[in-house]
Amino acid sequence: MSRRFDHLGDVETFVTVVEKGSLTAGAVALATTPSVLSRAITRLETRLGVQLLRRTTRRLSLTEQGQLYLAQSRAAFALIDDAERAMQGQQDGELTGSVRMSVPTTYAHHRLPALLQRFAAHCPQVRVELNITNRNVDLVAEGYDLAIRLGQLPDSGLVARKLEDAPMCLIAAPGYIARAGAPERIDALARHACLPFVMPSTGRVSPWILRDEGRDVDWTPQGCLQVSDDVLGVVSLALSGLGICQTYDFIAHDLVAQGRAVEVLPQARGRSRPFSVIYAPHRRLSSASRALIDFLTAGERA
Repeated sequence: MSRRFDHLGDVETFVTVVEKGSLTAGAVALATTPSVLSRAITRLETRLGVQLLRRTTRRLSLTEQGQLYLAQSRAAFALIDDAERAMQGQQDGELTGSVRMSVPTTYAHHRLPALLQRFAAHCPQVRVELNITNRNVDLVAEGYDLAIRLGQLPDSGLVARKLEDAPMCLIAAPGYIARAGAPERIDALARHACLPFVMPSTGRVSPWILRDEGRDVDWTPQGCLQVSDDVLGVVSLALSGLGICQTYDFIAHDLVAQGRAVEVLPQARGRSRPFSVIYAPHRRLSSASRALIDFLTAGERA
């Protein structure tokens, strides 16, 4: 009796090549050669009796049948992945398994380490695969279990559980304040070197969220130095004495305590930005993923 699914390796090859964008990149991911992958896709197309990919010397593109088969193949592999995850944590009564999580740089460097240290003490057999990026990853297509996101989330069909509302503040280096003086009002910021951050999603400068005598104020900084992609860059520039930046209290607290930064316009604080953990509702979360979500959303933030 022949095996019904002995072609699954060819299906995985097809999915990998599409996700990586080329035979060459797919070959690197699967540790093989482009010619081997090309033959695998040809075998799969012959088996199905349809063309899945249009291949030229410069690019690959999916046919209509290829788009349909890709979606259904991903769904099938997700079910297999879910079945394996459901088995994780079943041995010896101790929670095991792995969690793939994507986190922005601010949270990953300044908030998550202490949380993960405590989580590891509770669940020492769970492996957390941490991707640190400010890019909004595609959880399903890229195989992530969870992601931490900043701000109000669009209606994407993902489940979001709030972690915290993180208060914001303005800081500068002591050397900058000694040289330029400290602004006493929000409108005085226009006469200072401010460090704007350009949001990758819009290409626009992110406004500073302030409060003036109980009134919310969105103030857009202007400056000769602008930072994009990694918002921690404005903090590094501010600590070097190049100007004033807005950042989170959880970043500024230790810097101020160490004397490396001073708070600017403390009377203008009082607003915050939300952080949430998100996941796809249709994927069956592993016990390890559920445990990490519950841990992140339950604890008090220092």
